[in-house]
Amino acid sequence: MKERSAPRARRSTRRSAKAKTPGWLTPKRVMISGALIVIFVGGGTFTAYTAIQNASAPQGPPVSLDDMAKMFGGDPFGPDLQADMLKEQAAQALKADALAAERDHRKVLNPIKIVEEAPGGDGFAPQKLPPGTSNPTGNKALGKQMLDARGWSDQWGCLESLWTKESGWNERAMNTSSGAYGIPQSLPGSKMASAGGDWQTSAATQIEWGLGYIKARYGTPCGAWGHSQAKGWY
Repeated sequence: MKERSAPRARRSTRRSAKAKTPGWLTPKRVMISGALIVIFVGGGTFTAYTAIQNASAPQGPPVSLDDMAKMFGGDPFGPDLQADMLKEQAAQALKADALAAERDHRKVLNPIKIVEEAPGGDGFAPQKLPPGTSNPTGNKALGKQMLDARGWSDQWGCLESLWTKESGWNERAMNTSSGAYGIPQSLPGSKMASAGGDWQTSAATQIEWGLGYIKARYGTPCGAWGHSQAKGWY
């Protein structure tokens, strides 16, 4: 009987050792696991909540070309004292030439020339223009459409007269005195880049910029034409 009791003692010892061996879920591991769950679940919840809030928030209007131009190069339509002075000097030079032409019985010099190379500026290099692509008649028709789209149908007579005087509706027109360029005679021409990077060659881009300039500075084409009639420039 005593010899049989010895194995029982050894089995009891093994059970006791097994009971004392710590399992996987120790108090320390439980605390660490709980912390990780809070971090991941909480972080994911916050991210999802933020995404939902952003998606449901009212979206503002898209940034306009004018606003972008103001952010990256100033207001392309704002008062420009230097440009206005150059326009005034060009107008005075034209007036003086008209008086001299009348005295000398000759024709008044044309202040506009049609260039073969578009001017550069503000990061744009001068650009050689392809021959035979200018279309003042088509430009005028396009201008009428774009004017109508702005709700200015009743202003066509003023705009037609204004840009006929300024450039003859030629997208390659340059003032020989001031250096103003394009259909609306932007000074400098690179201001029209706020309406498109193809301002050197595109009549549509030039017209779009010109209509924006007129609205900002004079309210309407007739307001711009009235200023041009009084001052010789706009």
